[in-house]
Amino acid sequence: MSLSTIRTCPSCGAQNRVPSRHLADDGRCGSCKATLPAVNSPLDVDAARFADIVREARVPILVDFWASWCAPCRIAAPEVSELARESAGRALVLKVNTEEQPEVAARFAIQSIPTFVVLRDGHVVLQRSGVAPRAEMRRWLDAASAA
Repeated sequence: MSLSTIRTCPSCGAQNRVPSRHLADDGRCGSCKATLPAVNSPLDVDAARFADIVREARVPILVDFWASWCAPCRIAAPEVSELARESAGRALVLKVNTEEQPEVAARFAIQSIPTFVVLRDGHVVLQRSGVAPRAEMRRWLDAASAA
């Protein structure tokens, strides 16, 4: 069973359920029929949503493993958000709080944060620890798209 993400229509404010496989697609608001754009911001996910999105996504995914107490994570956050905006429709950006989702972090053997993981079709394409410039993160996603 696929989980849904609730998206707010920018035109009428209606709440729309968007299945994980369509997060990178433009859709239509169920209420006013206006365009509901592809996700253009990082999605904070728990273990269940993480698994569902990774299983269902048809685009590369950049996962930012972070924690609120981590200063480098706070430095990376604006770059990660801007990357999500730039990559809307071509990639998804997920944020996993390692303090709240230790089982997801353990799955990827996260030892330091921030750590970035790029997934394509559920498989790890790249894993890198430390703050990275947005241009480098964009290259990671471009390489995953080309693969």
